[in-house]
Parts: sequence; C-alpha cells; structure tokens
Amino acid sequence: MLKEAKLRKQDGRGLVVAIVASRYNARFVDGLRRAAVGVLSDAGAAVEEVRVPGSFEIPVAAAALARRGEGRPDAIVCLGVIWQGATTHAQQIGEAVTSALMALQLETGVPCVHEVLTLASEDQARERCLDPGTNRGLEAAGTALEMGRLLRRLRAGTAGSKAIKRQEKR
Repeated sequence: MLKEAKLRKQDGRGLVVAIVASRYNARFVDGLRRAAVGVLSDAGAAVEEVRVPGSFEIPVAAAALARRGEGRPDAIVCLGVIWQGATTHAQQIGEAVTSALMALQLETGVPCVHEVLTLASEDQARERCLDPGTNRGLEAAGTALEMGRLLRRLRAGTAGSKAIKRQEKR
C-alpha cells in the first residue's frame, strides 16, 4: 500500500531548485511537476524548470545545471515516468538514469532528487502522480528543500553536527 505523502512546512527562501521533467508521458509527469512546484513556491524557493524529451535525457540536463558556475541550483528535482513493457527496455532506462543521477550528485555536490518512476500500470501512475495525497512530486520537492538547506550549511561549516570528542586511554 502506498503511503500518504508527509510534508512539513519548510522555509525555502533564498534557495533555487531546478526541476528537470520529461515531456514523455506528460499527463503523469505534469502531475508530479505541478505538485513539486506548489510545494517549492509555498516554501518561497525560486524554481527553474527545464523540459526534456524523455526520462533518458534527464541526467544530461541535470548535469548541465549542476555543473553551471554562477546560478547553479541548490537542488535538482528529476521527474519522469517510464512504463514497464514486455522487454527490459524500461529497466535499462531506469537503471541508467539512477546511476547517472547518483554519480552526478556525488561529483557536483548538488542533490539530485530522483523521482523518475518505473510503473507497471496506469493505476500506479494515477496514484503516484495525480492523487493529491500520494503524489510523489510533493515528497520530491520537500526532499529538495531539506537537502538544499543542508548542503548550504555543510559547505559553510554550520551544519549543526556535534563533534564527538574521543578521550584516549593512557
């Protein structure tokens, strides 16, 4: 059973979050995008949107954003829908996108929130992309806000982590 999206009010003022969204399967991707934009706008974050033809193209657009000097976003939300079919094509695309986004965020330090969904049915798509209570775009945006703020603090050395002092035994 799919869990309800749990959101807490977040402050996104001063953050820039990019959304890279596929045009393929637009009905469902647009549902994810609308939900994400709503959360980000409500939090006061600036939103930059980039559309790409399909899910396979998401990592290259995300890479261009993450590697940009001035104006680099604090986080990138990646949105797409891949239909599982009779071949392994969907699995191959999903795995390639996942690997590329993980490598990109580790390389650049820009969080890439992965919401490129591989789905088996239209019911799954409606539930995850269109239902206001279980829309995965909501959680993706919340994660982007949280990670954007965290990475800013980590870079500034003010993450609030507690140093553990070790006492050596003599």
